[in-house]
Amino acid sequence: METRIGLLGLFFYYFVVISTVLNIISGEVQSYWEQPFAQPYFDNSTKREVTATVGQSALLHCRVRNLGDRAVSWIRKRDLHILTVGILTYTNDQRFQSLHTEGSDEWTLRITSPQPRDSGTYECQVSTEPKISQAFRLNVVVSKAKILGNSELFIKSGSDINLTCVALQSPAPPSFIYWYKGGRVVNYSQRGGISVLTERQTKTSKLVIARAMPSDSGNYTCSPSSSDSASVVVHVINGEQPAAMQHGNSSANSVLINNRSFSHRGHGPLDRWLAYLGGSKNLILSLASTGLCWLVKSISSPLGGSGR
Repeated sequence: METRIGLLGLFFYYFVVISTVLNIISGEVQSYWEQPFAQPYFDNSTKREVTATVGQSALLHCRVRNLGDRAVSWIRKRDLHILTVGILTYTNDQRFQSLHTEGSDEWTLRITSPQPRDSGTYECQVSTEPKISQAFRLNVVVSKAKILGNSELFIKSGSDINLTCVALQSPAPPSFIYWYKGGRVVNYSQRGGISVLTERQTKTSKLVIARAMPSDSGNYTCSPSSSDSASVVVHVINGEQPAAMQHGNSSANSVLINNRSFSHRGHGPLDRWLAYLGGSKNLILSLASTGLCWLVKSISSPLGGSGR
């Protein structure tokens, strides 16, 4: 009997000791999670302002440490519309999607085919009490290509066609820049002397066609990936090059008039052009080598005196 009482007492003693230890551990664990550094917090190393082009997916990366059992939501700030909660989409606009890999700290909002109207502030929100959030700024731009120089070029036969294209407002270097003549990609094998130098970091591409021929005349288009294209019309002219066409440039106020119908007596199309444009103080006429047209430049008063 005494042995049994002794065993019960010993059991009770260890029970009290173990319970006390467990309570201490439980209290320490609870105290640990209540400490500020153990609460969810944002990793501020992520990019907070993102620029995307129309048609290319936009990604906003939110990184949350010590998330625990809390939920991450994405909110559109302008109308406080809840877009996603966890990995679920809470909007009818299915272009918005939350991306998350299990075990990862990163919650990414992906916007497929963004439009300029999608520009604005988006918040990554964590369901703590009180809630914590981090703001991200999205700028959606329209990237456009530009071919440097005039939209219409006149090149002397035998000279080089040299075109430079730049992708403007492109947040990232284009993955490619294609050149077209008409509706077809410029054919390098069709003739020699064609070269393209594309520099992705500067977002530029240069097309050079050596020793241009009249058959090289046409509409040339530069088309970078994720950018609107740009075009230029190139005229390759045989024989001597008129002064106004030097260096492949054409004046925006130049007019081509058929030489065969030209009249010095005031009844030809030149007089009609002068009357239409309002008379001429400086009239420069350059006869194209083909003899088929006159280039009329800087027209401002009727033909007369030194205006021939």
